[in-house]
Amino acid sequence: MAYGKTIELFLVNGKPDGLITVGLSNWNGKAIKIPRTEVKSCDRDDTKNAGVYFLFCQEEDGTDGVYIGEAENVLDRMVQHIRDYNAGKEKYYWNTAVIFVGQDLNKALIRYLENRFVITARECNEYKILTKNTYKNTVMKESQIAIMEEFIDNAKIIMGTLGYKVLEQGAEITENMDYLYCTLAGSDAKGFISNGGFTVLKGSRTSEKVVPSLETRGRTYFNLRQKLESDGTIVDRVFTKDYEFNAPSAGSAVVLGRTSNGNIDWKTQTGVSLKEM
Repeated sequence: MAYGKTIELFLVNGKPDGLITVGLSNWNGKAIKIPRTEVKSCDRDDTKNAGVYFLFCQEEDGTDGVYIGEAENVLDRMVQHIRDYNAGKEKYYWNTAVIFVGQDLNKALIRYLENRFVITARECNEYKILTKNTYKNTVMKESQIAIMEEFIDNAKIIMGTLGYKVLEQGAEITENMDYLYCTLAGSDAKGFISNGGFTVLKGSRTSEKVVPSLETRGRTYFNLRQKLESDGTIVDRVFTKDYEFNAPSAGSAVVLGRTSNGNIDWKTQTGVSLKEM
């Protein structure tokens, strides 16, 4: 059973795009969202504690990327990231950081958190994960693991609230789900309306070809299909896992390999269109 949560967001500078602190009811942890431009001038004690951090950026091809790290002084580590970029030691340019700190976090605990966050983010596959290696052999008590797993669950809630899907698993499948199908142009796809848009299910098959007009008139969907094929979400025309699109038309365009009106091209088994539903 899911219980309600109270989240407090505090705009430190009174600006929605500035530094924000985030607290969750009955949790001694804290999240801090800070833009790159405010890192060097930041002098908050809570940013100098041990914790984990997420550096969000966008690749040259438009792909969202994130670096996940840990540090005993998070602020110092972020400053070092900026220095490394300026010195040409880092290739990616991040623009926003989200930090998670908490009472009594130590080196072992933040190593555990970093590794678990990286694993979860890779499974979600919403962002390109820029972290290369994590410490996987942290020795911890059973009670410590339980506390850190609760920390991770709370971090997922906060990340989702801030608008980052880096830790979100796919849409939940429930009984009595209204499934929709797209079987045009040699495709055979199955999906459903989900909170984030439209989810196409694992095992769905795309069209064999992509029409040339998709690259010109539907460039965004053309690039998305290429991305899903390159990252292993679609292999030999088959979805290897559930994937949530931001809209039904995005899902049907990728499935069909052409521009599409998802309200018409997604239908029930009896032929009723999404629009008619």
